[in-house]
Amino acid sequence: MLLCLAASILLGRYPKPYFTPLSAVRDDALALNLILNLRIPRILSAFLIGMVLSAAGAVFQMIFRNPLVDSGFLGVSQGAAFGASLAIVFLGGTTVAVQGSAAVFAFLGLAASYILARRIRLGDWVLRLVMAGIAVSALYSAATGGIKYLADPNRHLPDIIFWMLGGLWAITWKDVLQILPVIVPCLVVLYLLRWRLNLLSLRDETAFSLGVAPGRERLILLVAAVASTAAAVSKAGQIAWVGLIVPHIARRIVGSDSQRALPASMLLGGVFVLLCDDLARTALSGEIPLGILTSFIGTALFLVLLLRRKLELRK
Repeated sequence: MLLCLAASILLGRYPKPYFTPLSAVRDDALALNLILNLRIPRILSAFLIGMVLSAAGAVFQMIFRNPLVDSGFLGVSQGAAFGASLAIVFLGGTTVAVQGSAAVFAFLGLAASYILARRIRLGDWVLRLVMAGIAVSALYSAATGGIKYLADPNRHLPDIIFWMLGGLWAITWKDVLQILPVIVPCLVVLYLLRWRLNLLSLRDETAFSLGVAPGRERLILLVAAVASTAAAVSKAGQIAWVGLIVPHIARRIVGSDSQRALPASMLLGGVFVLLCDDLARTALSGEIPLGILTSFIGTALFLVLLLRRKLELRK
């Protein structure tokens, strides 16, 4: 992790392609300013966002006992995409409007999923929440499609599509300071309660018999996961596959015990997004959207895991 963070500072397109030697930084005031005010905040943001998405994915997979859910579950990412599209088309498209609207509708996605799940009478609580999340996500996706249809194809539509592809090209120290008060406390809560995930992955009756208040503790973990995801998505757009594939890799390395799997997911997720962002900003003269790279690499890793001759979870 430390090696990747240090190496990323010296990777870029200026003053020389791909790598910035320390001598160039010492002799070039512009290069030094670029590293301090653009490259370092972007590197920190990429690492934090990777930690958030992978940690939220691990939490969702254990709470819902479903290995195919990620941090976009419960309508969070879809709500953020709808909010951003709404702000771009109808609220002027300013940075504050896009980020604020994305965060608001991400939280509304969680609230709508929770309220809808309370009204469904089919199955247990986990199944009801899963069905509610699917319905809310589909509704948000349809609404986003409607906004795309209404958007000006020459002005608003390219902005919507580019935001939904995901990227950190506009990150500054101001953006880092805006997400830190949300992301850091949420990650601390998830880390401190990581050992409870082993119990919350059991059925409610079993968890209750072991002294757990499953409803309250599950709500605390979900709020922390969704709040941090909303803050990350509001700045970076939709970054796919991180919350799905990284927890699987972490469990293959350290086992399925959440006391080790969750911290491993955080570190691996941070490094994964950081390396993808390094590739996005250095591979070509024009920047590659981060969401494309995470989806492509994540899909490849997922296929590798599926095609392994022997799949098993370590105890």
